Amino acid sequence: MSRFEMGDLVYSAQDIYNDPIEETGASALPGVAPGELLASAGARGVVVNVGHAEAMPDEEIYLVRFEIGPDGQLAEPIGCLADELSQGPHP
Repeated sequence: MSRFEMGDLVYSAQDIYNDPIEETGASALPGVAPGELLASAGARGVVVNVGHAEAMPDEEIYLVRFEIGPDGQLAEPIGCLADELSQGPHP
């Protein structure tokens, strides 16, 4: 059973960065530099999908749209592992 489900409100448990692709060092996200901060620790978001990567079939990946800006607009979805997310804000 998934730790988080689609529609769940979640928080970033840590700073989440754009990890480069191992083989090439290129950005995994178009238009975003490798190593760029995607979500600060404590950022609030919503799970929009749950799946698995082919390379890690036993580990769930959560697509999360985190809030950006003062109006709470949602950013593009990013893939997160369960240990990068929490159910409540961190101090």
